Amino acid sequence: MKFMKLGSRPDTFYTTEAVRSVSSEITSDLIVQVKGNRYLLHKVNFVTILCVISQLRDNSMNRHCNSYGKFNSSVFKNLIVLTFSITQFPLLSKCSRLQKLCADSPETSQHQIVQIPDLPGGVEAFELCAKFCYGITITLSAYNIVSVRCAAEYLQMTEDVEKGNLKYKLEVFFNSCILHGWRDSIITLQSTRGFGVWAEDLGIMSRCIDAIASKVLAHPSKVSLSHSYSRRVRDDISCNGSESLIHNPTTKGWWAEDIAELGIDLYWRTMIAIKSGGKVPGNLIGDALRIYASRWLPNISKYMNIEKEIESDHELDSTRVITSKHKLLLESIVSLLPAEKGAVSSSFLLKLLKAVNIVKASSSTKMELARRVGIQLEDATVNDLLIPSLSYTNDTIYDVDVVRTILEQFTLQGQSPPTSPLRTRRNFERRRSRSAENADFEFQESRRSSSAPHSSKLNVAKLVDGYLQEIARDVKLPLSKFLAIADSVPDFARVQHDDLYRAIDTYLKGHPELNKSERKRLCRILDCKRLSVAVCMHAAQNEMLPLRVVVQVLFCEQARAATAGGHVNELPRNIKALLSAHNNPGKPTASFSTNATTAADDQWSVSGLKSPKSKVSTLKPKLGENKDLDENGEEKSSKAKTLCMLPNRPKRMFSRLCSINRTPSH
Repeated sequence: MKFMKLGSRPDTFYTTEAVRSVSSEITSDLIVQVKGNRYLLHKVNFVTILCVISQLRDNSMNRHCNSYGKFNSSVFKNLIVLTFSITQFPLLSKCSRLQKLCADSPETSQHQIVQIPDLPGGVEAFELCAKFCYGITITLSAYNIVSVRCAAEYLQMTEDVEKGNLKYKLEVFFNSCILHGWRDSIITLQSTRGFGVWAEDLGIMSRCIDAIASKVLAHPSKVSLSHSYSRRVRDDISCNGSESLIHNPTTKGWWAEDIAELGIDLYWRTMIAIKSGGKVPGNLIGDALRIYASRWLPNISKYMNIEKEIESDHELDSTRVITSKHKLLLESIVSLLPAEKGAVSSSFLLKLLKAVNIVKASSSTKMELARRVGIQLEDATVNDLLIPSLSYTNDTIYDVDVVRTILEQFTLQGQSPPTSPLRTRRNFERRRSRSAENADFEFQESRRSSSAPHSSKLNVAKLVDGYLQEIARDVKLPLSKFLAIADSVPDFARVQHDDLYRAIDTYLKGHPELNKSERKRLCRILDCKRLSVAVCMHAAQNEMLPLRVVVQVLFCEQARAATAGGHVNELPRNIKALLSAHNNPGKPTASFSTNATTAADDQWSVSGLKSPKSKVSTLKPKLGENKDLDENGEEKSSKAKTLCMLPNRPKRMFSRLCSINRTPSH
């Protein structure tokens, strides 16, 4: 760290009864009050008087002394008058403002009192300026140059008052040393926080920010590191055996850790200057923001619902102040996020979103984070999406609405661009044929599917199903929100429905109060043909599922077993109808689809099963149409063979099915 020493006399300031004084042979005649502290100083510079006496004594010793070696009284009187006229207010000669204050203040019998209540830098800065006037040695560095510079500006210690004044010396040191050092620039900028308008008007903030930004944009080899910074790097090498990447100037992001020490207002201005240079890639900007957030938001989760637990008004006010600071910090970080996709990880964005929920930041900040997460949602994890809900109007554990917004933003990536206008030829519109329109529609659909990678949609589908399994445990989660999250994934993205089934099963167990229609509505999103064998075995024994779903699982298992075994050349007509219903959801059949009619739903209800016209009632005759011969030439029902391949079902379910479908012929 660079420093500068001014003056050569030893420090003679001392304190007596809460009053700061300076040792001298001349009686003090000036009292300066700085923010409640008193300084007993001199308007007459005794150093100048002694120098004049010494000089005159050497030059005219023989002429002005009597036989006893003493001054003649007349000569001494003329000497004092001459010296006083030359050195009147010598202490104040360097401070134009003190001269004006002394002229406006009334003089008492012993001391003249001057009050300076609004001096920037306070007592410490004033004492350094006073010592400079007395010629006492002072040391200036990056830690105190801002306070002394502001105080010198306030006291008007300029070149117009006296050549080589304090203001000039400070500017030379600031421009030639402070701004050339990396660490000195950061410390100086950090010390400007208490001087607001003064540091801004004097250009200290802007010059420090420009110096820091120029060093970040420059090649690391051209950066001048301070002595303390270099020593810290050597300490890291000696302690760890290898140099830290954060403190290594050859690393691209070597600067991020140091500027993270700045307050959010100075940090924001510094990052804006760095980004405006256009040389730092977005991923380094993102890493710097992540380091800063981890530095200033370590345990923000402790403020969750803290207002309800605090009883004291004083603690509540202090907590609200801290929360408002965190809110400003989050909003500033979000405004600095780089625009490039992937520059900031989805995990970091979702952590910011959780923090925004905790401190109740602005809705615009929340929407901006949701938009950015939606662009790269495939990189997130289930734990990242579990954002706590702290809304007073919502009793759910997790904020499902913001996740729904994120999924909507992800879906917007798949929106097709506007279709091209009609082609014109020879100044009239030519309508394209139906085949050309169909071809254009297929092209637009291909562009829609390619706008977001297919693999990303598959990953998001798995992510959503895992998220549904977690939020399904919330007993206060409405069915509408659960279905809204489940329906946000396109049908083709779910290759398997195993995770979706687990989520539905978890929701049914956590919400036993659901009625029949709500259970049917919940299970409409499930495609039994996309369930694995193990899940089908579980579903066939799940008493929480509606009967229609259980029957469909049995049908799908029968169809799968019959097709895999190769014993049946043609499936029964009722199973064909079931499979065709899934392939053609628009056809009004007894299908398990959201587009099925009410009559079709009734056919899958318990009353429909009891009806003699029900397709399930003809299950056994239809399955009995295909028979195989055993070794003795006797016919064996294929239904019995198929049912042997089905999972073990509770007797109550099988007896229920068989009793419904039993006819007098059986």
